[in-house]
Amino acid sequence: MVSYDFSKVFQFLPTLWQALPMTLSILFFTTLLGSLFGGLLAWAQVGEDKSFAAISKGYIFTLRCTPPIVLLFLVFYGLPEFLKWWLGLDINNWSKTIFVLLTMILLFAAIVAEVFKAAYQAIPKGQTEAGLSIGLTPSQTFWRIIFPQAFQVALPNITTAILNLMRDAALAYTIGLVDVMGAGNLLISRNLGNYSLETYTAVALLYWGIALVISSLSRLLEKSLETKGR
Repeated sequence: MVSYDFSKVFQFLPTLWQALPMTLSILFFTTLLGSLFGGLLAWAQVGEDKSFAAISKGYIFTLRCTPPIVLLFLVFYGLPEFLKWWLGLDINNWSKTIFVLLTMILLFAAIVAEVFKAAYQAIPKGQTEAGLSIGLTPSQTFWRIIFPQAFQVALPNITTAILNLMRDAALAYTIGLVDVMGAGNLLISRNLGNYSLETYTAVALLYWGIALVISSLSRLLEKSLETKGR
């Protein structure tokens, strides 16, 4: 019977905590850059140019149907070989963090683009017409009237996308990145395979803590937007 020493969970937490900044930085930069890219993809879909819309829809369909670990391996192992063959460029010495960020940004953008598009389409067209009728430019109408409402509609789904991103980014340990999950696996190896259940419990506690903070911040922001909208 496998023994379980709960005290080891708290003993391992400080070691895993040291890897937390890497996990948080991947979440932050992926959310930021992926949202910008996802916004462009959403804009292409709702725009009048059918060729851009088709490219955007094809990209989103392809990325959403690709398992995260497969995409990570394609980027980490395949991209260096492709660039070396095509441009003679050697990127094998690049940090693993760059490959993980690139993978997660590509994936997150495809997911959040659909969130943005649905939120934009949920706002009545009369809102745009009202803004234009009082002399606002299309750009001013979007940023002052449409965007605040669409963001409020999209916020719950954006939060879900970020939580899913946190889960998918944990796969970075498979290429040797030392984030929280990677640090957990190193700790298990250091202990010669002992206390693996305790280690994974400690890892889970940190991920649950991150998820709780993200969810709480999202609820606070949602309530703040509802208050301002009244």
